[in-house]
Amino acid sequence: QVQLQESGPGLVKPSQTLFLTCTVSGVSITTSFYHWSWIRQFPGKGLEWMGNIAYSGNTYYNPSLSGRTNISRDASKNQFTLQLSSVTPEDTAIYYCVRRDWAYDYWGQGTQGTVTI
Repeated sequence: QVQLQESGPGLVKPSQTLFLTCTVSGVSITTSFYHWSWIRQFPGKGLEWMGNIAYSGNTYYNPSLSGRTNISRDASKNQFTLQLSSVTPEDTAIYYCVRRDWAYDYWGQGTQGTVTI
C-alpha cells in the first residue's frame, strides 16, 4: 500500500525557509515513471502546484514562485523534500506531498505551514 507522510516545522518566520519532508512507503521514489509533487492549499482557496521531482531526479517548478522553491530527494531514505525560501505570511497554507502517475493518485494527509511574525 502506497503511503505518503509530510513532516517538518509548522511555524516559520517571514524571510526564513520552510523545510518539509515527505516520507514514502510502499513504492520506491525512483520507480519509473512516477513524479513526486508538492501541492499547497491556501485557506478557503484552491490548490497550487509548487513543483515535483521525477523518478529520474529531474525537477520541475511552478514559475509563479519566482525561484523560491527547491525540491530534492534522498533515495536511500525514500524521502523527498521541499524548501521554500523567503517566506511571507501569504505562504501560509496546508502543504501536501503527492504522487503523480496519470493523475495525482496518492496524497499525504497534509501539514499546516504557517508564517507568522
